[in-house]
Amino acid sequence: MTSTLRMGFAVTGLIAASLIVSGCTRVRGHQGYISDSVLMSAVQPGLDNRQSVEASLGRPTFTGQFDENTWYYVSRSTHQYAFNSPTPKEQEVMRITFDPAGNVTAVDRTGLELVASINPDGDKTPTLGRNRSFFQELFGNIGAVGAPGTGTQRGNDPTQP
Repeated sequence: MTSTLRMGFAVTGLIAASLIVSGCTRVRGHQGYISDSVLMSAVQPGLDNRQSVEASLGRPTFTGQFDENTWYYVSRSTHQYAFNSPTPKEQEVMRITFDPAGNVTAVDRTGLELVASINPDGDKTPTLGRNRSFFQELFGNIGAVGAPGTGTQRGNDPTQP
């Protein structure tokens, strides 16, 4: 083998190895509000109102579904490897409640302790009811139409003589 051919194999191998290894790097993501701890700690119950909160923090991530007097600021950082599902690394939820006049009554903060891990039960959703096979479903209604007790017999129908 010539030295140029060896060099070509080495460069090709190095490029292939770097492509394979680069697929295993960690991907970081951020969702929601980009939090600033100084601004978030400046919101005080009894001192601030809707206008001052909106001026300092901006519009909320979302408002309460049943109560417009509750604002939520949600910030979440995640990481994942290759094709895995993202895993939460940091999370901060700030809930601000207002009275009907628009003044701040409470400020609550939570973190990763409220993140729920939901594990689906396989590919099927468990339901109440019968567990019937394909053929039972396919042929189960044969003879049920017009059967006694279904109300479709002649004589039970008031529109029929």
